[in-house]
Amino acid sequence: RPQALVDAHLAYLRAGADVVTTAGYQATFEGFAAQGVGRAEAEELLRRSVELVRRAVALARAEGMRRPVWTAASAGPYGAMLADGSEYRGRYGTGVRALERFHRPRLEALAAAGPDVLALETVPDADEGRALVRAVRGLGVPAWLSYSVRGDRTCAGQSLEEAFAVAADAEEIVAVGVNCCAPEDVGQAARTALRVTGKPVVVYPNSGERWDERARTWRGGATFTTDRVSGWTRAGARLVGGCCRVGPRTVAELALLLGRTPEPGPLGRT
Repeated sequence: RPQALVDAHLAYLRAGADVVTTAGYQATFEGFAAQGVGRAEAEELLRRSVELVRRAVALARAEGMRRPVWTAASAGPYGAMLADGSEYRGRYGTGVRALERFHRPRLEALAAAGPDVLALETVPDADEGRALVRAVRGLGVPAWLSYSVRGDRTCAGQSLEEAFAVAADAEEIVAVGVNCCAPEDVGQAARTALRVTGKPVVVYPNSGERWDERARTWRGGATFTTDRVSGWTRAGARLVGGCCRVGPRTVAELALLLGRTPEPGPLGRT
């Protein structure tokens, strides 16, 4: 349903989003193959995920939008392809080289579609972060590296210092941060990301509701409120958004709170 995706992207653009991620988080060659989709068609679907965001941007421009917008090609972790919950645990029992070989072909296909940035997101494990840093070398497209965390550690249990250090000297990685985490975990992670790497920090937590894997439902109330945002920006966040269960209404509140960046590209100064 391509139009449903365009409509969803457009809703966030109308809300004031400066960066729109593609709907390709779980899209991999291996996952498509398991559904009987060949490699050529899988490549086309990956490219189309970028094109659908571009289509939504064109519609928003036709409505009068003038601000710069970045298209971020989403690339989720290895565990997202497994679809067994391991994307929130890490420690797959798979080595760094094997993870690099897994990620590289998909990233090549996404880069060929011409996004503004590759969103290497919801990474649960510093070893996978290291593999992704290697996998984006030479692609010619900047990337951000964003971990999923619990407290002051990755979901796999490594320190955030170790996790962010893998990107500190990588030219291709233009921002680091956290996503798909509790809002309460953002501030400390942002401070660590900035201290370890000196790079712009990206943060986009979940709503604060908790996913019950066994019941496959969300529980609890939302704790993502805009009054938290000033603390995140003081901690070093340059790019602020929302992940699971954060809708256009909250993004509109963020846009009003943060204002507009005068520079082309949301990874510039705020």
